[in-house]
Amino acid sequence: MEKFEKLNTQAVPLNIENVDTDQIIPARFLKATDRNGFGDNLFRDWRYDSNNQPIEEFVLNNPDFSGKILVAGNNFGCGSSREHAAWALTDYGFKVVISSFFADIFKGNALNNGLLPIQVSPEVLANIFEVLEENPKASFVVDLKAQKLLVENIELEIDFEINNYKKTCLLNGYDDIDYLVSQKEKIGQFENLKNA
Repeated sequence: MEKFEKLNTQAVPLNIENVDTDQIIPARFLKATDRNGFGDNLFRDWRYDSNNQPIEEFVLNNPDFSGKILVAGNNFGCGSSREHAAWALTDYGFKVVISSFFADIFKGNALNNGLLPIQVSPEVLANIFEVLEENPKASFVVDLKAQKLLVENIELEIDFEINNYKKTCLLNGYDDIDYLVSQKEKIGQFENLKNA
């Protein structure tokens, strides 16, 4: 995984509640076993019509919006536990998803795949949607070390929570195995003490 420290980008608003993992990546696209190519089918049934033509009204087809942050409605990532949903979001280019609530399994899958879920209050989420409606080019900064989300255009600063272990992994670009390898020396020292 790539290291995640600080991100300065624009955001894409998906003001829809209860987005489940089948809407994020429909089941018919789950045949691949590696993570590549899933971004092409992110929100496939919302992005394209039955003739594979882009649906102009859908936000990912709107040239006014771009960036590495997806701002989603409440209860994002509900439904099945498919890890492919996180794969699709990261393969498309998103590094952060902001919502007022995430399904637990989706949240874990996101963190395991280098995607940072930031949970904010419903009021803050509504405020962010208003900002993006007024200014699609609004600038966002995510500082993982400081655990802060900044919306520069309105000088909004929000603290967010993240598990310390997952924070360490994201900052260093580790998956679970990489983290264990990084602790090899300490594990060896512990084994030597135990066997002394």
